[in-house]
Formats: sequence, structure tokens, C-alpha cells
Amino acid sequence: QVQLVESGGGLVQAGGSLRLSCAVSGRTFSSYTMGWFRQAPGQEREFVAGIMWSGRSTSYADSVKGRFTISRDNAKNTVYLQMNDLKPEDTAVYYCAADPSLRIGVSASVYDYWGQGTQVTVSS
Repeated sequence: QVQLVESGGGLVQAGGSLRLSCAVSGRTFSSYTMGWFRQAPGQEREFVAGIMWSGRSTSYADSVKGRFTISRDNAKNTVYLQMNDLKPEDTAVYYCAADPSLRIGVSASVYDYWGQGTQVTVSS
């Protein structure tokens, strides 16, 4: 009985910024590793960023490292993805996911709960 709801997507020009939010229902949010994935049309879902329950350990895909920042506020049951210097290659549907394991997984198959996705479109 876990529900994830993403928000904050939209249309921006290259070089712009967006901040995605993922609100999680339930009382076990702080026990979960959280991840952000994205999927472009015709492509497989790919790992973007992940964060442990403590917030002190994070992981990023090479393509976004230095531009994106994942964070979480356990008191608010919310995880964020700050996206700066956006590029057209970042265009995709972005999904929030929750994993009860003790590590940051980079494979979508290990995450048990998923949000509905939010569209991010970066124009050139």
C-alpha cells in the first residue's frame, strides 16, 4: 500500500532547470532507497539517480552527474530531483521508484513501487 506521485515536469529550453518532486504515501518512506528513472520513446527505462534512506549516499548516471542533484526530506515523505543545465537528450518521462533494499539499485527490476511518471521536454 505505497503510492508515489511525481510532479514538476514541463517544457524548458536547453540550459534551463526543473525540480521534480515525488510524494510518497505510507509510514515507511524513510526505510526505502529512492530512485529516479527516465524513459524516452522507443528506449528502455534507464537509471538517473538514487539516494539511500539516510540521504548521505547518492548515485548518479554518468550522463547527468554534475548537473542533477537528488535529495530527500523524510519528514515530508518527499524525494526531489533538481535538474540544471538541461539538454535535449534529457527529454523523457521521469519516474520515481522505491526499493526496500539496503543499497542503491541501478536496475529498474529491483524497485517495487513506481509513480505514474512526469514528462520533461527540453527544446533546443
